[in-house]
Amino acid sequence: MNRFTWHGHATVSIETSGHSLLIDPFLKDNPVSVTDPESLSPDFVLITHGHEDHVADAADIIRRSGAQLISTPEITGWFARQGIDNSHAMNIGGFSEFPFGRLKLTPAWHSNSLPDGSYGGMPTGLLLELNGQRVYHAGDTALFSDMELIGEGGLDLAFLPIGSNFTMGPEEALRAVQLLRPGTVVPIHYNTFPPIRQDAAAFKASCEAETAARCLVPEPGESFGI
Repeated sequence: MNRFTWHGHATVSIETSGHSLLIDPFLKDNPVSVTDPESLSPDFVLITHGHEDHVADAADIIRRSGAQLISTPEITGWFARQGIDNSHAMNIGGFSEFPFGRLKLTPAWHSNSLPDGSYGGMPTGLLLELNGQRVYHAGDTALFSDMELIGEGGLDLAFLPIGSNFTMGPEEALRAVQLLRPGTVVPIHYNTFPPIRQDAAAFKASCEAETAARCLVPEPGESFGI
């Protein structure tokens, strides 16, 4: 079994086969997070894109924990200029092998820049193969039809943004579930700020009424296993 914790917004931590992963760490200045960033000591930090609300705590956590950063060359290069060079650069395409399993970067339709305005390259999603399970973290994205291809190999779990305004909203995320066909869906990137306030319970009801997926709606800091 893999264990997942949603920390609010798009931040997710994963415990799998003796390894700890942290995705898009935004904790200290996240108004809905209940997690102290100093309580996390991941082995790997994965970043989908460079916006402040996805990288804000990454440097401090990496320096303290010694985690390896995994992201695109533009993101890892920016962190290298901040003195963080324990990284693995990837691009959208095939899988790479890691001690925790396999990772593929997928397309995401979004903008991308770093906190100082530096060019961030292509934003991405994450397709993970962990301990026999396939997990998709969509990152910040609009709906796109190639999600059907991402789901072709089967998905056990999908983290999908529902906040609208900056990403998919609930209606588009429901269509994404229909394309991806995951066993379980967890909504992310909502209710952090007023422009992305959404009713996750209503999304869960629609998802379970109109698709075969189970929808979990954890509270920030809540863990679950699949």
